[in-house]
Amino acid sequence: MNAQNLSKRLETVASFVPKGAIVADIGSDHAYLPCYLVHKGIVQKAVAGEVVDGPYQSALKKVKEEGLEDRITVRLADGLEAIGESDGVDTITIAGMGGSLIVSILEKNPEKLESVHRLILQPNKHAKFIRKWALAHQWEIIDEAIVEEDAKIYEILVLERGQMELTEAEILLGKHLLREKSEVFLKKWNNEVKHWKKVLQSLEKAESTPEIIAKREELLHHIALVEEVIQS
Repeated sequence: MNAQNLSKRLETVASFVPKGAIVADIGSDHAYLPCYLVHKGIVQKAVAGEVVDGPYQSALKKVKEEGLEDRITVRLADGLEAIGESDGVDTITIAGMGGSLIVSILEKNPEKLESVHRLILQPNKHAKFIRKWALAHQWEIIDEAIVEEDAKIYEILVLERGQMELTEAEILLGKHLLREKSEVFLKKWNNEVKHWKKVLQSLEKAESTPEIIAKREELLHHIALVEEVIQS
């Protein structure tokens, strides 16, 4: 992967960035995504934010190597604090973190979202936390994608301001992904059900404490919910 050729996961994230957007990529690592977006003419300028010094230095180096210092601003900052009012950011990408961490980043500096029209979020796990956050904060999930790369499966969620309703199954599995039921989607959830059933077997051997009973009931509920969906 480099600034000209992204991984399948990041290329999918990039595909949802509107042409002409001003993007802030939070947790940008080597700044591959902002560099790619500028090189492809999708965006004119971008911000690459990184909270750790090592990746921040890598992003600085990559932007310089690509000759994009006048188009991409690299900042060492915690989450959305990388965004300044004068940047004019209207689109935010956050990729490669857990869903709960992405939500904590969004909740920590809500004022930074006031001028933002689109969020493109790629959680490595627990996308349901993002869907719950979207419901609670008047963001609508307008699209979703699911891709497999290097034996790992990733979900990408695209949010814009608006109202929506989601069922319990749609919060867990994704409304748009449920509608499509792609091969990758079915593979992910069949694997999850197998994993949950193994956990259940181990719980059967454990002492029946209130916590174990609650966990068992939760797993049984999720298994029934997912099996009903993927078999319909």
